[in-house]
Amino acid sequence: QVQLVESGGGLVQAGGSLRLSCAASGSTFSINAMGWYRQASGKQRELVARISSGGSTNYADSVKGRFTISRDNAKNTVYLEMNSLKPEDTGVYYCNADVQITNWGMSNEYPYWGQGTQVTVSS
Repeated sequence: QVQLVESGGGLVQAGGSLRLSCAASGSTFSINAMGWYRQASGKQRELVARISSGGSTNYADSVKGRFTISRDNAKNTVYLEMNSLKPEDTGVYYCNADVQITNWGMSNEYPYWGQGTQVTVSS
């Protein structure tokens, strides 16, 4: 009932910038926290940045000071601004959203994931 559509990935030179977007759509839903994760070749998926419904943020140590996560609740969209990119940032980036739904009077939170978008940083 909820789909996440990502855009903005691509190829950039080291030191460059890139902006990723992820928009949620579907039936009636309520989104709590949203975040970005990435998976480099030969490595496990890791948290990059996360933002609560109220705007509180959390970043991986490797991207602090370089990346900024933000959201537009009216558009159900989360963004990731990536600056001073390094070759180590290369990988597939996935959008995540914690969606709250109610069934039979019970409210539960479920994680939804985007399809992933490739980010490649050349040296």
